[in-house]
Amino acid sequence: MKSNKGRKSEVTMVSDAMGDLLRSYKIEDKFNESKLIADWERIMGKTIANRTTRLYIKDRKLFVTVNSAPLRHELTMSRDKILSRLEEEAGKKIVDEIIIR
Repeated sequence: MKSNKGRKSEVTMVSDAMGDLLRSYKIEDKFNESKLIADWERIMGKTIANRTTRLYIKDRKLFVTVNSAPLRHELTMSRDKILSRLEEEAGKKIVDEIIIR
């Protein structure tokens, strides 16, 4: 029989273990930011994603560059709704402000 010395006796979910790992390396925020950017099309829809030319997060601000003036105006007017949708998607607040260019 093999010994279980040094092993935890409790079962840990993979998602919990990943969260612990990301927190221990202090990269959880960066991971969440990258995930939001990667999921932009799914969150905002194909039409908006196709007109988004640049997307990045810096200092908890989401910078969105779009190639359509009417879309830029519409997104600017919908900032609070977008922030709410992003927070709901991530399960916590990742960005505090959206800058649309």
